[in-house]
Amino acid sequence: MFRLAHLSDIHLGPLPDLAYRDLITKRITGYINWRRNRRANLHEGVIDQIVDDIKAQAPDHIAVSGDLMNLALSGEVELSRLWLEELGPGNDVSVIPGNHDAYVPGALDKACAAWGPWMHGDGMHRSARRGEFPYMRVRGPMALIGVSSARATAPFLASGFFGEKQADRLGTLLDEAHERDLCRVIMIHHPPVRGAAASHKRLLGIGRFQDTMRRHGAELVLHGHTHLPTTYRIDGRHGSVPVVGVAAAGQGPKGSHPAGQYNMIGIGGEAGAWNISLTRRGLSDTNAAVHTITTEQLSGEPG
Repeated sequence: MFRLAHLSDIHLGPLPDLAYRDLITKRITGYINWRRNRRANLHEGVIDQIVDDIKAQAPDHIAVSGDLMNLALSGEVELSRLWLEELGPGNDVSVIPGNHDAYVPGALDKACAAWGPWMHGDGMHRSARRGEFPYMRVRGPMALIGVSSARATAPFLASGFFGEKQADRLGTLLDEAHERDLCRVIMIHHPPVRGAAASHKRLLGIGRFQDTMRRHGAELVLHGHTHLPTTYRIDGRHGSVPVVGVAAAGQGPKGSHPAGQYNMIGIGGEAGAWNISLTRRGLSDTNAAVHTITTEQLSGEPG
């Protein structure tokens, strides 16, 4: 059984010192939101507990589906790079960016450059920079395909985008992985499901993404962004495709969203008969230790 750990929405803190020039952008609204809300609910201690438990579970690979940062300040780019080094080497950890990692124009390029070892496909020697997503990594029976929905947006918007170029390349990679009898797992920050996020936070291109699933198929889609542990299903070429979200890894207990969690995905079986299971582990408002919260069989028979 191949085991993939999935976490998202790290929102590392605290924020580094800000200069006045940093706030003459959309960052002013984000800074106010941090001061009023995120600072109180997102905790480095929770992240540490989640990561310690992931390492104790010894997964075969770790997937991080975006939002490592808050305002994409230069200091946050470096902080997130150091955090990734602690999480694991680039060969064992795969990352995609979220909307907070592309908070203002130019931020995404800096993040991609800093996270290169954790964000490039097999055979590539540098990160999948803007315009070069998705990338694919083969690990065991799994083809992990990283899609980027991240882009800079106007104040009060947190929407993502999935365009034609990514759709074409995603289709090609899905077909290649299918021909190699691999279990195809897609990682994207924004949920590719209608109604899963508020209108100002939605993915633009949901129809395009779902059409790609109907034409090419996949076995699993992982996302973050909503800070909620959810499971949806969308139509795929070879049957329905489970779409799995996860609570924010840094969320403290007794907040408006579930406390910090991560997903442990089990992949067994073989092409045409994959057995995929989901175990959610994390904190709860009544339990200060990381524990199993729910288990679910996503496809096939229990391994």
